[in-house]
Amino acid sequence: MTSGMTRADSAAVRIRRATAGDARRLTALVRGSGAYEGHYAPMVAGYRVGPDYIDAHEVHVAVGPDGRVLGFYALVLSAPELDLMFVADDAQGLGVGRRLITHMTERARAAGVTGVRVVSHPPSEGFYLSVGARRVGTVHANPPAVPWDRPELVIPVPA
Repeated sequence: MTSGMTRADSAAVRIRRATAGDARRLTALVRGSGAYEGHYAPMVAGYRVGPDYIDAHEVHVAVGPDGRVLGFYALVLSAPELDLMFVADDAQGLGVGRRLITHMTERARAAGVTGVRVVSHPPSEGFYLSVGARRVGTVHANPPAVPWDRPELVIPVPA
């Protein structure tokens, strides 16, 4: 199913703090991500974004004009890291991810953070580089949980 949303509609997207009631939708977004098909599928097969996780972290959702969750991010502030970021497959390329990154950097700045670490899903590295991240290393595979190397990046948070 496609959202039917255009880039122009993305201006109406709002970002709000996630609530425990969003947990099932966020879990479905993670498990249904086309970026994790094939070789990458085991990484998200049993993944769960629970209410406890939402309560413990800075989790924010992008909501479309129709109320549908289009994406979300989770920012961990102690040892600042973008722990999760997903955009619905049919909302990619519409600016939702960029809006989430902008929001995340604003939240990080408000918390006094100067840079946010990202251990990227390999196919997502180009996106992070396009929003200003810089590569700082590689996180090596840790089978069986993560059987592939992942790029390590930092998103600078301007003062």
